[in-house]
Parts: sequence; structure tokens; C-alpha cells
Amino acid sequence: IQQLFAKTLKIRTVISHKNFNRLYVGQKALKKNMFSRQFSTKDDLKFRLTREQYYVTQEKGTERAFTGEYYKHKEKGSYHCVVCNHKLFDSKTKYDSGSGWPSFYDQSENACKLNEDQSFGMTRVEIVCKNCDAHLGHVFEDGPNPTGLRYCVNSASLSFEKS
Repeated sequence: IQQLFAKTLKIRTVISHKNFNRLYVGQKALKKNMFSRQFSTKDDLKFRLTREQYYVTQEKGTERAFTGEYYKHKEKGSYHCVVCNHKLFDSKTKYDSGSGWPSFYDQSENACKLNEDQSFGMTRVEIVCKNCDAHLGHVFEDGPNPTGLRYCVNSASLSFEKS
């Protein structure tokens, strides 16, 4: 146990010594599939995610409109859950809704769960990751064809992978 603790301490010292930020460490770990839903604890998530990512995905927060990293993002690829790396949306379904958040008219196949949300005195439909239940945003029925839906998603809940 002492050897394991010493090794862990050395790793954390190296990470902090090289000034890796939380997001970089978290994204590298996700790429290696080191974390999954069953092993992520609150402390682990607070270490891997930025404050804003944690606030949005775990506390059902919302980032300010027109400020998110992926709001005007145009590259081709796929958008993944920042917590578990589950594929959520394809760039082919992304469009500019003018809402101030990344908007998609369709999700990847069975990528999200929908929950009723009655917060702030209104009834909305919340979008959560089907794999880890991270809060993503809300879906509205004012989107373009072919679905008529607008998945309004917080950039802080997403990561992007080029195709």
C-alpha cells in the first residue's frame, strides 16, 4: 500500500510540475478509456473536469449564451460527452439556431435520454447522456426538418473528435 501511495504521489507531482490543466489530463484519460460510468466519483470528476464542465454536467447548470467553445464550431466530426466520451451528435446535424448554444436537429442513434424538467417554474425536456446521465441541455420542438427538434446543448458538456 505504501508503494502504491508513493507511486500515485509521484504521478500527481509530475502532473502538477508540468502544469497540465484538468481538461488536458481528463481528455487524455478519456481517450485511453481509463474512466467509465461505474468508476467515476464526484472527486474524480472534479479533478478531470473544469469547474464549468462539472457545474453543467453534474449540477444541471447552463453556460452563458454565445460564450461556448462549440457555439460557432464548423469542423466535420462528432460531438461526445465530456464525462464519459459517449458519442452524442454528428456535425452533419449541427445548425445555427441563433439561440447562443450549439444546436442539433438530431442525436446519434440512441445517444441521449429525455427527462421532464420543471425547474425555474416552467416545463421543459432535459437531455442527458444515455451512458452516464450527464446533463447536456434541453430539446425543443422548434427545429428544422427533418425532425422539427432543436437539441440545445451546452458546449461545456461536449468534446469534439474530427472525422
